[in-house]
This record gives sequence, C-alpha cells and structure tokens, in this order.
Amino acid sequence: MDNLAFKEPPRVERIEGKTYLMSPRPRVSHNRVAFRIAHIFANYLEGKTCEAFADGTDVHLDKDNTYIPDAMIVCDSSIIHDDGIYGAPDLVVEVLSPSTIQNDRGPKMRHYAAAGVKEYWVVSPIGRSVEVYYNENGIFQLDAAYTDYSDWDLERMDDDERKAIREEIPVSLYKDFCVNVKEVFKDIAKK
Repeated sequence: MDNLAFKEPPRVERIEGKTYLMSPRPRVSHNRVAFRIAHIFANYLEGKTCEAFADGTDVHLDKDNTYIPDAMIVCDSSIIHDDGIYGAPDLVVEVLSPSTIQNDRGPKMRHYAAAGVKEYWVVSPIGRSVEVYYNENGIFQLDAAYTDYSDWDLERMDDDERKAIREEIPVSLYKDFCVNVKEVFKDIAKK
C-alpha cells in the first residue's frame, strides 16, 4: 500500500477558470533547457534587485489564471509570497512541450500580456529556438527569434545568412544582460 503522506499534490494550472493537470512530466530536454535558463538568470541577478525563479513556483495572475512558468524574473518583491507570485513577473519563460504548446502560445500568452508581463520567451527544445516577445499596450509583439543552428544548417547558408545570425538574446530588464543562445541549448543533442 502506498504511503499517502509522501505523495505530492498534483501540479495544476488554472487557465481561464479551468483547472489543468500538468502531465505528462516534461522530457529531459525540456528540464535541461528550463533549468539552464533559470540558472543563467540567477547567476546574473545575484546581488541585484530582481530575482530569478525556476519551474515549480505558482504565478497567480487573477482568480481564473494561475500558471507555473518554466522560469521567470520578478523585480517587485512585494508580489513574492511563500506560496507563489501574486501579480505579473517582469519576464516569463515557457518551454514548449507537445501537450502545452497551444496554451503557451494562446491563453497563457494573452493573460501574461494583459497582466503586465514585460517580456515573454517561448522556447523550443526541438527547434533549438527562443522567440522573444515584448509587451506593447497589453499585447505581446514578437521582437526577434534566436536559433542554435546545427553544423548541417550552417554549412548550407551563405556568408550573409551566417552573419545575420543573432547569438546573444538581450534581456530588456538590464542593459548589460544577454543570454547566449548556444548556452541555452548546450546539453541538447542537435538533430
């Protein structure tokens, strides 16, 4: 018989008043990318006002929308409580999974923007890409996409295409904070 005292409650998100069980568990590549981003954020933010959070922290936007982003940065310490974040983080990262892609690009994206999240990253471990969106009047607008290209792809590009590749993702919260796209996908096998 299972010891129920040692079972964790299921991870759930509330989207537009409906509760969704967060399953199946993410793949290893998903966890590696999410952890790496949170780690990069935490290292840069050491000793600064803003704070990085990794997967597992609830974000309560309102009574109908509670999410668990893969990583985030919060600069307003007054919204940080022991049981989660109550209000809009400054930057939110969602790492795509086949079972969550529709919500990450749909209602969650809309609600994060409406709540005042300044910057939203949609990360694809399979595509080895990071899309960066900035909030413009309550709507996210795509600023740029960053890709960690395989050697096969790079060999097929001409010089101008290779020169146009952006390798550093600027974090809008700090002028000197950039994340190297290769570092994000460092332990993910290239296809």
